[in-house]
Amino acid sequence: VQLVESGGGLVQPGGSLRLSCAASGLTFSKYAMSWHRQPPGKERELVAVISSGGGATHYADSVKGRFTISRDNAKNTVYLQMNSLKPEDTAVYYCRGVYGSSVDWGQGTQVTVSS
Repeated sequence: VQLVESGGGLVQPGGSLRLSCAASGLTFSKYAMSWHRQPPGKERELVAVISSGGGATHYADSVKGRFTISRDNAKNTVYLQMNSLKPEDTAVYYCRGVYGSSVDWGQGTQVTVSS
């Protein structure tokens, strides 16, 4: 199983980024997918979750109304659209896939929000 994140970078406050996580080596449509982040010096935290079929989502309170998680099962990819970014959104962002007892993580992508 391989999960590869992309789309991170440096953005000014109020800006937008879209992260992608491309999956391989798994039956992607069976996996619930999620995005997590780890700010500098802090623990990793859940950002957003999407069900295997894409019909259900859940967001951390800190990103509700600003971030949107989505997936394209035909492309084996999950996305995180991040709008109205704040300096406190600075973190390494990871995607995770879960199916039964199988839990897989990507390597992470850095997002830095700074002027």
